[in-house]
Amino acid sequence: MSLERDRARLLELLRSLSFERRKVILASGKESDFYIDCKRTALTAEGHVLIGRLLLERVRGLTPPVRGVGGLTLGADPIASAVALTSFLDGGAGAAVDAFIVRKEPKGHGTGQWIEGRKTLPDGSRVAVIEDVVTTGGSALKAIERCRAEHLVPVACLALVDRQEGGREAIEAQGVPLQALFTRADFMS
Repeated sequence: MSLERDRARLLELLRSLSFERRKVILASGKESDFYIDCKRTALTAEGHVLIGRLLLERVRGLTPPVRGVGGLTLGADPIASAVALTSFLDGGAGAAVDAFIVRKEPKGHGTGQWIEGRKTLPDGSRVAVIEDVVTTGGSALKAIERCRAEHLVPVACLALVDRQEGGREAIEAQGVPLQALFTRADFMS
């Protein structure tokens, strides 16, 4: 299947499973007249495959290559998983991009770690921060900050949807370019 068809099908799934026109209060505290819950799509088998293919293409376009993909739990978790799985299926262990999960607070016992999956990412590893929906960029910014504190180097932020409400500008102000598969315009037509 071509990437163009994958993108069209993913948009169809996001529109039917994840998008709702209704008043909501977003994680940012802002009120909106629409809501997108990408987990509803990312957790389906088909959505997982499509997300993995489409974002892996973006990951493979980052040079030099990245060692890992991840972001703030919970929105980034299935997306990072999809990219990691697809990378291994696409090229085996030598081409694999590992997933990681950034906790909202340190683990309360044991090592007290902030990042799950860190063991396979040596200090200085280039990583892509993953986000489901970017509004103000708050979750991505927390993930970028935590990656840097843990000696990882975020070189890109990859998102499924950019709501175009200031998040891109906030993320890019931190020196991390944002690439989104879709924008609000894809859902408002």
